[in-house]
Amino acid sequence: MEFQDYLSIVRKRWVSILLVAAVVLAAAVAVTLVSTPMYRAHAQVYVSVRSAGTTTDLLQGSNFTQRQVSSYAELATTPRVLVPVIEHLELATTPDTLARSVSASSPVESSLLDIRVTDPDPTVASAVANSVAESLATQVSELERPEGGVSPVQISTVRVAAPPTSPASPDATRNLALGLLVGLALGFGVAVLRELLDTRVRTEEDVHAVTEASVIATISVDDDAVEHPLIVQSNPHGQRAESFRRLRTNLQFLDVSGGPQTFVVTSAVPGEGKSTTSINLAITLADAGSRVALVDADLRRPSVARYMGLEGSAGLTTVLIGRASLEDVVQPWGEGTLHVIPSGQVPPNPSELLGSPAMARLLTDLAAAYDVVLIDTPPLLPVTDAAILARLTSGALVVVGADRLHRQQLQESLGALGTVGARILGIVLNRLERRQGDAYSYYDYTSTTAEPSRQSRSGPAGKASRPPVAHARAARRRPERPRRTQTTPAGSAQDRDEGVDVERTVTAGRWPGPPRE
Repeated sequence: MEFQDYLSIVRKRWVSILLVAAVVLAAAVAVTLVSTPMYRAHAQVYVSVRSAGTTTDLLQGSNFTQRQVSSYAELATTPRVLVPVIEHLELATTPDTLARSVSASSPVESSLLDIRVTDPDPTVASAVANSVAESLATQVSELERPEGGVSPVQISTVRVAAPPTSPASPDATRNLALGLLVGLALGFGVAVLRELLDTRVRTEEDVHAVTEASVIATISVDDDAVEHPLIVQSNPHGQRAESFRRLRTNLQFLDVSGGPQTFVVTSAVPGEGKSTTSINLAITLADAGSRVALVDADLRRPSVARYMGLEGSAGLTTVLIGRASLEDVVQPWGEGTLHVIPSGQVPPNPSELLGSPAMARLLTDLAAAYDVVLIDTPPLLPVTDAAILARLTSGALVVVGADRLHRQQLQESLGALGTVGARILGIVLNRLERRQGDAYSYYDYTSTTAEPSRQSRSGPAGKASRPPVAHARAARRRPERPRRTQTTPAGSAQDRDEGVDVERTVTAGRWPGPPRE
């Protein structure tokens, strides 16, 4: 990882970093408050050698004491020195326990010896330090004294330990500073670890880490999309609507080798927004003047008819099993350049129907009659329907829901298309989190005075302000066919739950058929 990657982690996860730092800091405060104050007393002794006073004797004595002073420091914590201290002060402890609170050290190349004692009682700490200094002097004199002579080594107290006025520990300032530093370091480490272990697809960089397929559009997240899925109709000047128009533009420049403009729209797992992407893309293509056919080939959980307010009881499955013709089930939407083929009744064998010769013939007829054919299909990982249809069309547009899909799942879904030889036309990164500083965050596309778009004025089928040219030509070529009205039961629980009009009208005979001049 580069330095800018770490900065990106800090910007993205600064809340969790500060949260971890706050927890560690709170722990440091708690430890400081519950810790018993410990006082440290300091006594200092000087080690010297009795000599005749000549320069040579003084030099030899100085070298001797510097070599021996480290040994005397070790001697200060032995029972030989501490037992007399315990007896003198009448302490209720043992030499080993007392040794853990006594320390002795000497500066480098020095004859001074520092004795420090730590105890909860400052008076006891000072008394023990002074007593250890006296006991050490006595024991060294006995150990260094030759037989029948006087010890050449003399230890003199040069600093008497006084009762300390402030505790040596806990040090509140040090603990808080250390807790803050450790907390920030730990929080940053946790953030980096989460970033390394987090395999969710959130950005274009995450997509490029899995596949070389191009991201042909990014669509920002919108909390209102669930209630208003047809964003191009409900908010034609919004940022999401502009993203779908950008997707339309990029789709028109995709190289399909001069073949039919027939595209499968799918995703890896449910809930990534493939159906709303298909619908809004179809509306924007129709707005541009293209004749568009939108086919709901999700024969397991169809949703196109429900989102668009159309009748869905008859549709693709009805045609595939031979109970109706394409002219009977196709439904115009808007001003007539967009035609929708609902899924129809959910069959027991969706994969077999979509892979049948009847489906191949239907795709051929649609490709001849329309400029663009969009096919909404089930997700790739649960079922194979999308892979089957992608092999029969120009290719697949894979919708990736940001923060809903893992990299491994994306890789497996693209691999399913590659296994059957289907072409991946591009990736649509949907529900992308908006960031401060995005190009379109500085502009407001919403206008209360702007003229509504063509689709928002026209609405569902049969409500266009003027008939399309294709319909007028078709009317001149053949006699007008009767209108067929289908009404769903008023008590349908699904219709009431979804807020769809209970009574709908389906107009038969509106499929323009293959183009004629």
